[in-house]
Amino acid sequence: MNALMIIQASITDLEKFKTYSMKAPGLVKQFGGRYVCIRTESEQLEGEQDNRKIVISEWPSMDAARKFWHSHEYKEIKELRKGAAIINVYIVEKN
Repeated sequence: MNALMIIQASITDLEKFKTYSMKAPGLVKQFGGRYVCIRTESEQLEGEQDNRKIVISEWPSMDAARKFWHSHEYKEIKELRKGAAIINVYIVEKN
């Protein structure tokens, strides 16, 4: 069953984050993921004010998303965004 990775991000250092954001998409593709939405505007319809950006990628399975997230290759790239963003990440099965 396909899975979605949902990322909520508050960018705190845009210049530093740009380096990360230039390298991550190639690795997502390499591990079988594809972006569903990235750098798009969103509208909050309910709840407390939340201005975080949302990025959604689709994966062949929960396991594929986990393999990407825990891979040695991604750990190296993830270091590039250290101190540049506050991020929440979720993976969910797509029905």
